[in-house]
Amino acid sequence: MQVTNNVKEGDHIIIFLNKRKNWLVKAEQGKSFHTHRGLLNFDSIVGLEYGSSISTSLNENMWILKPTIYDIILKSRRLTQIVYPKDLGTIAAWTGLSPGKIVVESGTGSGALTMFAASLVRPTGHVYSFEIRPEFMKIAEKNIALAGLQDTITLKLTDAKKGLDITGADIALIDVGDPWTLVQPMWDALKGGGIVAAISPTMNQVEKLSNELLDCNFVDIETLEIILRNIEARSGKTRPAMRMIGHTAYLTFAHKALKTDKD
Repeated sequence: MQVTNNVKEGDHIIIFLNKRKNWLVKAEQGKSFHTHRGLLNFDSIVGLEYGSSISTSLNENMWILKPTIYDIILKSRRLTQIVYPKDLGTIAAWTGLSPGKIVVESGTGSGALTMFAASLVRPTGHVYSFEIRPEFMKIAEKNIALAGLQDTITLKLTDAKKGLDITGADIALIDVGDPWTLVQPMWDALKGGGIVAAISPTMNQVEKLSNELLDCNFVDIETLEIILRNIEARSGKTRPAMRMIGHTAYLTFAHKALKTDKD
């Protein structure tokens, strides 16, 4: 089946001027989008192939791009700190997020990690995300709808520390302030050999978490910090960028080991 690469009525698109000036908008016929570089009419955008350029009313050239999950996450509404793409990629690689995997998550927040995981496990996998704050849940629901991932995500407004109603999960994600309190519930939810990934801003959190992982029969425990630096590539003047994204979070990974008679 051939998949169209053209903008359809109601699609969310990226209007791209440059790296710092780009917008995630909904293409609705009969409406227009105003920028400091001129006006764009959606009637002239619907039907275009993604990657096409279009001129504004002030004759400024812009491009129409298809948004990735990266774009949706960074431009989603949020009340909490999101997980940065540099950390999301590492989480995907170390946990093996892929189609068909069953994921449990504690700490939905604005849904950034939830959406990222869902985008990788669909169409046959599923993400069950637990959140205790209704105001976060409402924002996450809107962001998930924007990404079109409602069928792959089940949101649960309940405290995961009291136990999860899911068993046999492949991957457990923890993004809360006291991750050590979720270790036993996640052990119970995971299948043997399943992987837990926890996101912690401070070393004190990592220390408590690692001790609890050991006590609860997790093995192969490892903590990483990902540092990202952009390169400004210009003819004859290529160099590292003066600014960089340094510390955002510590990432801790571990595998569930089955208990023996000695445990």
